[in-house]
Amino acid sequence: MTAYGRDPKVSVVIPTYNRRELLHNTLLQLTRQSLPPDEFEVVVADDGSTDDTRAVVDQFRDRLRLAYSYQEDLGFRAGTARNAGARLATAPVLVFLDTGALASPRFLEHHLRLHEFPQRHRMAIGYCYGYNPDEPMEGIGEVLDRLTPEQTVAELGDLPAFRDLRHDSMLRCDFDLGRRAQPWSLTWTINCSIRADDFWAVDGFDDTFVGWGAEDLELAYRLHRNGVTFHFDRDAWVIETPHERNWDILEASFLRNMERFLDKHREPEIEIGVRLVAKFRVLDWSDCQGELLEWTRKAHGLDVSGEIAYALRNSEPGERVAVFGCGAAVPATVAPAVLLDFDRELLDAALADGRHTGYHAVGLLTPLPDQSVDTVVITSRLSGLRTEWNTDLLAEAHRIGRRVIDAGDW
Repeated sequence: MTAYGRDPKVSVVIPTYNRRELLHNTLLQLTRQSLPPDEFEVVVADDGSTDDTRAVVDQFRDRLRLAYSYQEDLGFRAGTARNAGARLATAPVLVFLDTGALASPRFLEHHLRLHEFPQRHRMAIGYCYGYNPDEPMEGIGEVLDRLTPEQTVAELGDLPAFRDLRHDSMLRCDFDLGRRAQPWSLTWTINCSIRADDFWAVDGFDDTFVGWGAEDLELAYRLHRNGVTFHFDRDAWVIETPHERNWDILEASFLRNMERFLDKHREPEIEIGVRLVAKFRVLDWSDCQGELLEWTRKAHGLDVSGEIAYALRNSEPGERVAVFGCGAAVPATVAPAVLLDFDRELLDAALADGRHTGYHAVGLLTPLPDQSVDTVVITSRLSGLRTEWNTDLLAEAHRIGRRVIDAGDW
């Protein structure tokens, strides 16, 4: 029990950095929750602010159950700040909310309802009106100055420009994330929730991510692998308050962190994600993953050992070789090589005798150094992916190899 008479049911963790006015507005909206104030707590996780953020927090101590954490400013470390906030949290459910997000009056009520069954291991993702960094809707700020968030949604909610950037992606799966090839890849921490035990079961956010972007996706990926399901809820909505962004800097940071993501998880779907972020197409990720999975099924029985043998028939002794799309069987005549395949089962079979090294990969981004092999062979096992990824495959093959043999007849 606490001074409020009972332990909180839900903890709201808000990372912040030098955004006192936005933080004030976010906290103000949390005082308007339908959930009684003794049933939730708010943890402000300060990433090294130099303004009067702490004073803003203190202004609300008579209206909210508040905790505050501060970490030294060592660069943008939102994931680390969220972890610090989550460590102070005492409730069984964590809600992550960005500074500047204005919550609906029943925001916490809806998030809490989504976690009422402890045996249901779920990440809940809430809707975010006004979140479209590329093309922000003009005039939202003026509307928010004169209307409450719920009045703003009533007035603007049907306008395409005011919708969540993920809205069309959600429409294609009828807002059922279980129907997506990647149920986790629309998880953005502007508005989401999870049970604390599930969060800490995967050790929370990776503290090594510095800069904007991808730390939330990487967490969601690990949660998914740990058996957590993903649910999108339009009722648990917020409105993002418009604020200035240097999008060029943010995009560069996002790409660096996606590359960090790939370094941690050398898997074809992360490889694809990095390339899509570089092309400003992150919302296509699940569709591209679905295409990869479908092609993996179709190509499972495709034996390319003859192609590989023919492509390397004139190879010199000691020649260093990499094979993109090796399949399950590599000819015995092939000297120890670097093998890549998008089908984990087939790759493991090809590596079983211990002669070769390999990576579970398509071949769009490999960990191999520039010009580290003499010959790269691209087999017909990549044929079903060439329409989308041909340019990237060839670019990577030419980056790592002095010679590229396109053995697939596609």
